[in-house]
Amino acid sequence: MMKYSFILLSGETEGFLEKLQELGVVDVTRSARPVDDNSARMLDDAAAAKRIITKLEGINYDKEADKDAIAKAAAVSVLDDNLTEGAQKSFVELMELEAARNAAEKEMRSRLPWGDFDKARLDSLDDLGYTVRYYMVPAKKYSEDWAQLYPLEVICQDKANVWFVTICPKGEEYALPVDPVTAPEGSWKQSEDEIKELNARIINTKGALLKYKESIPVIESAYKKGLVDLDMYLAKASTESAADNMLNVLEGFAPVENDGLLCSSFDEMGVLYIKEDAKEEDNPPIKLKNNRFVKMFESLTGMYGMPDYGEYDPTPVVSIFFLLFFAMCLGDAGYGLVLILVGLALNKGWLKISMFDGLGSLIATLGAATAVVGGALGTFFGMSIINLVPDGTAVKSYYEFVGSNIPTPMGELPFQMLLALGIGVFHICLAMIIKAVGYTKRFGIKENIATWGWLILIVGGLIVALLGVGKLISAEAIKWAVIVIGAVSALAIYIFNTPGRNPLINVGAGLWDTYNMATGILGDVLSYIRLFALGLAGGMLGAAFNDLGTMVLGDGGIGWVFFILILLIGHVLNLLMSCLGAFVHPLRLNFVEYFKNSGYEGKGKTYKPLTK
Repeated sequence: MMKYSFILLSGETEGFLEKLQELGVVDVTRSARPVDDNSARMLDDAAAAKRIITKLEGINYDKEADKDAIAKAAAVSVLDDNLTEGAQKSFVELMELEAARNAAEKEMRSRLPWGDFDKARLDSLDDLGYTVRYYMVPAKKYSEDWAQLYPLEVICQDKANVWFVTICPKGEEYALPVDPVTAPEGSWKQSEDEIKELNARIINTKGALLKYKESIPVIESAYKKGLVDLDMYLAKASTESAADNMLNVLEGFAPVENDGLLCSSFDEMGVLYIKEDAKEEDNPPIKLKNNRFVKMFESLTGMYGMPDYGEYDPTPVVSIFFLLFFAMCLGDAGYGLVLILVGLALNKGWLKISMFDGLGSLIATLGAATAVVGGALGTFFGMSIINLVPDGTAVKSYYEFVGSNIPTPMGELPFQMLLALGIGVFHICLAMIIKAVGYTKRFGIKENIATWGWLILIVGGLIVALLGVGKLISAEAIKWAVIVIGAVSALAIYIFNTPGRNPLINVGAGLWDTYNMATGILGDVLSYIRLFALGLAGGMLGAAFNDLGTMVLGDGGIGWVFFILILLIGHVLNLLMSCLGAFVHPLRLNFVEYFKNSGYEGKGKTYKPLTK
């Protein structure tokens, strides 16, 4: 990256930033949060537009009984000039109308037993000196004798309740063994008319929302423009003022390959600028440079964090091992073929799944690796390939070896488990080598003597052990190699781990590091058993569905239908669950075991140039 410092007159800043937008390659230092009320308002407007777009995309009235009326209402709806604000008001209005309709429907149900009556005429009896009381009692408590004793009229009756009224002159005392209820505010017919009116208003509001939905492209365009304006505003607000606010000092970064074009453009603008190579202490933004294959996995690195400016890019290593780990966890050649087809369908546009947009090539690549590894490990849709291979062939012997148990000092262990552990050891050793080389380059050999000591002890010890097991070197050579490796690593770890410090403190620090390494490395290596366990679990579950389908098949006939359904549903379910595990666990092995042992920090910031 190149670092550019610009010195501008205050009045030139906005026009200069607009030209930087057109160039589209300079990452200008921005504020990390809204710097004032204006930027806060711009951010709120953008967030509101995004929320409205999501809500509008979710509405669908095709299955409603009033869909034709809603469509007619949409055709005549008049939208607000501010589409975001208008749509938001319509959503709020719809919520209020539906709440009012629910309340009106509840009120109508309570009024229904009282029938259709003129509330005003009943209330006029009060002026004539009469009092009307309303009652609702359980049917088993109601007595027919009450009508003989009091001026009473039954309005409605069912198996559960009786509704009746009484009328008597004011001041005349009488008593019923039940208490009156609140008089209805009107007849059920009035509530029905109110519900019809509310329904009509709901239809009109839904029609307006449908019309707003057709305007989503316009709202999206305004949303994107709002983000660009906010980006521009924050870049402008982050400029450092000098010389009594008459000058602005602006800082930006751009890739080295764009330096010629940028310098030429800056010279044409007549702007005063200073350029220099970006340094780690400048905390410049990070733009990864990878080939087409590795670029597919950059999103994984981004999930953890971009490398610091002086750090190495872990993506090339992550890409290879994530691909291998995913294939081993899924471990079925048939499932790999399915993923290849899904990836190709996503790339061609035959299959559209929004959450997988742009990931078709990655899915197809993962599928290809799974097909190869699954074929090598001998599983195809839960079936063991070894059963399909003729006896006495080299292929048969290979699959017998892959599925065999290997004698070890801890007893016989499955070959695939030992393979997973071996890959884990190699992965961690590679991480330690990268850490030693990377830290030496960044901080110097003096600060990393202990790092090299552990590397020599662990990697050197493993190499000597492998040579000894393979009988490639003599016992005498092994003895001297162990002595040299032990002596050199001990000096580096316990004596010279921090040059210039008290040797006793160095010894104590070395012992503490020994404890951490002994417990940490063992746990890290054992974590790789999941590569074997997940593949085994997926294969066993697939085989179980195959056996279940074979059981229901019987002699054929209708059994074929259930056979196909069980295999289809079972393998789709197994594929989905296995893919989830095959994504999460390889990610963990890279993010935890590998990044920890490689010293990767991932605290860099992503390169985001000011652009239109």
